[in-house]
Amino acid sequence: MKGKFLFIVPPLTGHVNPTLGLGAELLKNKHEVAWISIDPQLEERIPNGGTFLLLDADISEADKEQIKNEILKLGKKAVYGLDSLKFLYDEVLIPMNAGMLDGIKKLIDAYKPDIIINDHQIFAAAVAAIQKNIPYVTSVTAPAAIKVNESLPTIHAWEGDQIIKFQKSVGLNSDKRLDCSKLLTIVYTSKKLFGESNLDNYYQFVGPVINRGDLTDDFDWHKLQSMNDRPTILVTIGTTFDHNLKRQFLRKVTEAFENEMIGIVIVSDPELFDYIPQNFIVCRRIPQLKLIPLMDALVCHGGHNTVCEALSYAKPLVVLPIAYDQSYVASTVVDSGSGIRLNFNRFKAQQLKDAVNEILHDKKYSENAQAIQKSFEEAGGVAKAVKLLENILSITLKQN
Repeated sequence: MKGKFLFIVPPLTGHVNPTLGLGAELLKNKHEVAWISIDPQLEERIPNGGTFLLLDADISEADKEQIKNEILKLGKKAVYGLDSLKFLYDEVLIPMNAGMLDGIKKLIDAYKPDIIINDHQIFAAAVAAIQKNIPYVTSVTAPAAIKVNESLPTIHAWEGDQIIKFQKSVGLNSDKRLDCSKLLTIVYTSKKLFGESNLDNYYQFVGPVINRGDLTDDFDWHKLQSMNDRPTILVTIGTTFDHNLKRQFLRKVTEAFENEMIGIVIVSDPELFDYIPQNFIVCRRIPQLKLIPLMDALVCHGGHNTVCEALSYAKPLVVLPIAYDQSYVASTVVDSGSGIRLNFNRFKAQQLKDAVNEILHDKKYSENAQAIQKSFEEAGGVAKAVKLLENILSITLKQN
């Protein structure tokens, strides 16, 4: 039973990547698959046989450029905690969804999908699906969005209020947030890493769907090989935030490890360093999925994709969350026993060195990371996600 699936995604790589993996598998199974985005560059990444639908919508070129700029600035603004979440909704998500809604409806009418898969941050797609009476499934790339923080329960409620206000503003009169489908919501982590919850059964945990394009071919593999007499650490804290903050971070990393028998691979512009120690490899871009299996541990900012990639290879972590959902991701690492959390703004070089040495030499961290790795494998990945989607399709087509 073949069908037409339509992914509706934001212009954010981490949100798009898992859908490309799912879409490629659906295409192998002879379904028709399309993607809607405001980002024209996504067309280059669509799997063979897939369809790209550029969302022109009722967003002026100036507004579209503004949205893209705000997305690029997400990490550059010196905002943390609740302020970062308010900025995300006020400056990015609400205007982006408002601008996309009419265009989504037009493309739905043109493509005529059997099933819509909305990214959880494109709640306009859920609205459009409901208004067009088309079944929709939700793709959750940031599990923090569905997790109630017991210490700060009002955050989850506040997010829900913003989505409900949006729904009502566009004619969907419901007092319940509808960004996550009660038909099926796919979550890209395992229950073990996510932690205890009372979520309904329509939330299905499939583990991470890793689909990163590693195009870098100029990495210094020879120097990395020369470091095989010592532990090697990958340090990556994202590419989007303020360079002054990054320089401060790099100075601490340099101070912590320049005289240590530890190899450091760090993702950064070399020009941000005052000097580069001999045991450092500094690259603007790295072939991350090729490198992680060769590392002994990672230091990162708590990006969900990077953490899942590390734990997929059972690598323990030191996590320094900066903003947005990174604090939640860091808490899952600590709660699972797979790593240590430090405060990005206040950590000292000695604390970082001590934390790295602890996760390298205390076997409990790597053993717990192995347990998470196993939970990812047992969650089912792409195969399970596609089976779930095909089950929804079968029910839908029989009803019609």
